[in-house]
Order: sequence, then structure tokens, then C-alpha cells
Amino acid sequence: MDPEGNGLDDGDGMDDAVRGVLAEYARRIEAEDALMASHAPGSLMARRDEFLLPVGPDTGRVLNILAKGARAKSILELGTSYGYSTVWLAEAARQTGGRVVSLELADYKAQYAGDALARAGLADFVTRHVGDALATLPTLPGPFDFVLIDLWKELYVPCLELVLPRLARGGFVAADNMILPEQWHVEATAYRKRVRELGLDTVLLPIGSGIELSRRPNGS
Repeated sequence: MDPEGNGLDDGDGMDDAVRGVLAEYARRIEAEDALMASHAPGSLMARRDEFLLPVGPDTGRVLNILAKGARAKSILELGTSYGYSTVWLAEAARQTGGRVVSLELADYKAQYAGDALARAGLADFVTRHVGDALATLPTLPGPFDFVLIDLWKELYVPCLELVLPRLARGGFVAADNMILPEQWHVEATAYRKRVRELGLDTVLLPIGSGIELSRRPNGS
């Protein structure tokens, strides 16, 4: 059972420090969900940078399992935000002997994430970059075995095109928010179309807000 709603169970193999940090996030998510539910849709858009807007426990768990299953040693995260998904990915990196490179535009979000990672005992498995993802990506050599794209949705396609030359053959790209929220339907559709045009093997997973999981063929 998972009374905290943080996506963990007794057989997950995660240590108490990681569990504790994910429980902290779960409490913040619950409080923010209640606040957003008490306001008219769209009325809090001006304050959106104050909220976690996380991938959620189900998606976090799936990302963790996928990264471990792929034995990903080089993991790229586009959109640290407050570090929720970073913790899931860093825990996987610790298991695989790998490392997460995480990009975030806002320094205060990156700092919050860094503090959470330290409390989780995972700071040594993450390199954080603060700045524009489109400017930072060309400076990263790769190759990356696993990539999470979860930043502002209008950046998904240009980031994908910068990621692809740095994606290992057989490497995975997971893009969040492919189903929800509906306001990003146009951007999500454009991303899913571009993934297919670029020749990646891809599938939409109806988990959380919807994940497009794509894999670069070994021969491409």
C-alpha cells in the first residue's frame, strides 16, 4: 500500500531518504491540487511558475523503471522544474551507475531541486544546468541513453531536433503531457507528428498526463 500517494511500495527497493523526499513532494502536490481546484480553470496561469506541475507518481515510477530496464547510464532531463522527476531519474542513475544531466531555465527552481536531491542522497548523480535549453543543448556532447522532455510545450519540437543527434542508437525519449492538459493539444500533436517524421519507433502511453515513448532504432 502507498498511503502517501508517492508511487512507492514496500518492494520498490528505494531507500528511506528517497522515500522521504518523494513523500514531501506528494504533500506539496496535494496542497497545490486543492488550491488549483478551488480556482476557475486558467485563473492561476500567471502563477504557474509557483507550482510543481509534476509528472506525477505513476509517470515517475514508469520513467524510473524504463531507465533502469534500459540500463541507461547517460540520462538527460529537459525541464528540472522543482526536481520531482529528477529524483526518480537520479534514483535510476544510481542503480545503473549513471548520471542525470538536468536543464532548467529558472535558478530558484534549480536550487529547490538541488536541495531536494541532497536530502534524497542523490545530488552526486545529477549535473544541473541553469539557462535556456535551446542554448544549452548544443553544448552537450551526448550520447544520451534516456531523455525526458518536460518543459514548456512550444519547445518540444525544437528540443527534439537538437536531442536526436545526441541520442544513442537504441536510446529512448519520453515526452510528457501528450494527452493532458488539453490546452497543449496542438503542441502535443505537432510533437507526435515530428517524432514519426524523424523515424523513431514510438507509442503513446496513457499514463499520467500521457507519455510519448520513442526509441531511436539501432541502425539509424
